Amino acid sequence: MSKVRKAVFPVAGMGTRFLPATKASPKEMLPIVDKPLIQYAAEEAEAGGADQLVFITGRNKRSIEDHFDTAYELESELERAGKDKLLDIVRNVLPGSASCIYVRQAVALGLGHAVLCAKPVVGDEPFAVILADDLIRSKGKGVVAQMAEVYARHGCSVLSVQEVAREETNKYGIVQVEKDTDGTLRVISIVEKPHPSEAPSNLAVVGRYLLTPRIFDKLERIGRGAGGEIQLTDGISELLQDEPVIAYPFEGKRYDCGSKLGYLEATVEYALAHPELGERFADYLRRLVEDLA
Repeated sequence: MSKVRKAVFPVAGMGTRFLPATKASPKEMLPIVDKPLIQYAAEEAEAGGADQLVFITGRNKRSIEDHFDTAYELESELERAGKDKLLDIVRNVLPGSASCIYVRQAVALGLGHAVLCAKPVVGDEPFAVILADDLIRSKGKGVVAQMAEVYARHGCSVLSVQEVAREETNKYGIVQVEKDTDGTLRVISIVEKPHPSEAPSNLAVVGRYLLTPRIFDKLERIGRGAGGEIQLTDGISELLQDEPVIAYPFEGKRYDCGSKLGYLEATVEYALAHPELGERFADYLRRLVEDLA
């Protein structure tokens, strides 16, 4: 069975919920304490076994390429100043021995289209899809590594899922599942952003997919769906006709950093866990609460 070596990052979105901050800078470059969202995503992919990182980019996304590139002038200046710790941080932005590949999505036609843009690079291999603004903090293995283990056992596509409030089903792809004797959740159906009264469940797909290459054939054939876009959910629905798809309730805490509140929550909690800042930041928050009381 093929190892999951490739991870796809759809990063061509406009990030309109964070305007004006994202007018000239990608939302994926928004920092959580001292690292941008896209770096957390890249590190998770590498920890899950990926050594080829495929970024589906658009206009005004050059800073993502620059972030993972070598910064000769900066490194030279840090080395000259004897700032070895910072020099090490800059040199290790690109995870391990992973290579970066950039593909331009010329027209914004949705997540399914972005995934389809990766076909020439991915080829006939299983691959992960990671949405960087879904930041997931795990105590042990990252979600991509968890899903890779599920794929190794079952050899089919895997969707990361979590329960959401019934009134929020219209924000997600929602799956209906049945439980096998071993506890595995098999997807029976999937629907994009259903009204709460029509949702088959409150089990939502969030930010991480592990897909077999057969998904490309489905995405090429389905045409445009909701919003005039090629929906990944529609492609997965077609995939269900040919092969099993597993819903995997991942281990970890998800932060919706595509929303301002989720982004602020992640910033606070990652700051509290920061090895250099955590204790002082906790003291500050305690004082702030006392002042506001």
